[in-house]
Amino acid sequence: MGLTTTEKIKIVLKRRKMTMGELAEKTNQTRQNLSNKMTRNNFPEKELKEIAEALDCELETALIMKDTGERI
Repeated sequence: MGLTTTEKIKIVLKRRKMTMGELAEKTNQTRQNLSNKMTRNNFPEKELKEIAEALDCELETALIMKDTGERI
């Protein structure tokens, strides 16, 4: 099983030497609100795009049809 979204964000935070508080500030939310979302591993796609931008990363999301391999 792969890493959760929260685990991926924590890895990038560490590599960028950034705190969760700094990420919260860059995404216009409180540290507590971001912490709650990370605890629940619950992020809407729009917010993931904002987090990726704040972390100077690209976000890739896709649905891949198992029978054809087509990426949607």
